[in-house]
Amino acid sequence: MAKKITPRNKDYSQWYNDIVQGADLAESSGVRGCMVIKPYGYAIWEKMQSELDKMFKQTGHVNAYFPLFIPKSYFSKEAAHVDGFAKECAVITHYRLKNSEKDNSIVVDENAKLEEELIVRPTSETIIWDTYRKWIQSYRDLPLLINQWANVVRWEMRTRLFLRTAEFLWQEGHTAHATKSEAIEETEKMIKVYSKFAQDFMAMPVVMGIKTASERFAGADQTYTIEALMQDGKSLQAGTSHFLAQNFAKAFDVKFTTKEGKQEYVWSTSWGVSTRLIGALIMTHSDDRGLVLPPNLAPFQVVIVPIYKTDKELNKINKVANDVKLRLEKIGISVKYDNRDTHKPGWKFAEYELKGVPIRLVLGSRDIENSTIELARRDNLEKITYNISNIDNKVNEILEDIQKNLFNKALSFREKNSFYVDTKEDFIDQIEKGGFVYAHWDGTSETENLIKQKTKATIRCIPLDSADEQGYCLFSGKKSERRVIFAKSY
Repeated sequence: MAKKITPRNKDYSQWYNDIVQGADLAESSGVRGCMVIKPYGYAIWEKMQSELDKMFKQTGHVNAYFPLFIPKSYFSKEAAHVDGFAKECAVITHYRLKNSEKDNSIVVDENAKLEEELIVRPTSETIIWDTYRKWIQSYRDLPLLINQWANVVRWEMRTRLFLRTAEFLWQEGHTAHATKSEAIEETEKMIKVYSKFAQDFMAMPVVMGIKTASERFAGADQTYTIEALMQDGKSLQAGTSHFLAQNFAKAFDVKFTTKEGKQEYVWSTSWGVSTRLIGALIMTHSDDRGLVLPPNLAPFQVVIVPIYKTDKELNKINKVANDVKLRLEKIGISVKYDNRDTHKPGWKFAEYELKGVPIRLVLGSRDIENSTIELARRDNLEKITYNISNIDNKVNEILEDIQKNLFNKALSFREKNSFYVDTKEDFIDQIEKGGFVYAHWDGTSETENLIKQKTKATIRCIPLDSADEQGYCLFSGKKSERRVIFAKSY
């Protein structure tokens, strides 16, 4: 039978790990802090990748690839950037191994020291802007709209599968523009792309907002974010888009000749999401039975399980099941027919429930006689018998309903766990309980740091849709123009 899942209310962290491992999404590797993404987990990432890649290309971007290794000197050119990543960098110092003369073990060849150390990519701004200097000469070369699908390394001390690992997969967009307004427009456009993807494909409601100065990406003038609320009341940063102004262009001397013949520095952006989205997906929708997947990102949306006693029965069922599978695939629904004889139907039911397959169809000899088929939904565990002649339309209709239901359920949860507070005591109490806490802040980093020290909560964002609302900071008593979102986070 499928593995048991620790209840969320008993141990949320263990519940999460049980789902990641039990649903065969990923496991820890022999390299400290790194994970092995298993085929089912990688299939979810491929679905994410595919949909995001379409959205990027629809907005005019193209894909390229840049080196994994970055010369150390590149980082020193942008002070804020190197300061932000210095503690997370993996550094290559030598390029060769040899056999030890003492015991024939493998050791680093001390004579193979690199003239300049190489940094294993924590993010690609530096290597990309060194390259863009060669590509950009004139206004005719702009805008330059490039995305990269890659892996990055950030040497995390405390790791958690998908949410925070030393190596992870992501995409990073890097664009160059002739004007400040164009770069800002690009930055805002891409955070909206992420928001649409989160809501339309992940069925995950998000708040779009701006990061405070202390929470910005290292080297950015402004960072836009989408924040989602997980079931334990913590916030998860699901994607970011950065207005880099001319910081990297100046650091790497990337200039272009304007239409008027003047030399100017280009304006730039960067933006990215990573495999942490799989962690967000798990924590937004899953339950104590296992993973729950929105149909738009499920590796297969429907599984068909036969119930039979004899090979003769199975042969009849196979014919009908394969016909149903073909009909569903013709209308764009992904289907798995599991007629393995190595596992009993009950085992398969539990396995696919744990793996979050949106719809399970069950077909037996009696169903064939009655021209019926049983349909079980993963989102609400409802089971209904339908006429097999119209099952393709019914499945299509129910998949759409599951997608909407998951989003609405997650949105309802967020609304019930969003709180507006006006006193320090209520603030501290609510932060401890969890959720999005909307409160006034005086706009200073001193107060922001004080709140973080006292409560471990951070300002997740200044919501883009927040209206001006005069008030007073709960901690300093100074005037505040609007509320911001505080929460504990991943």
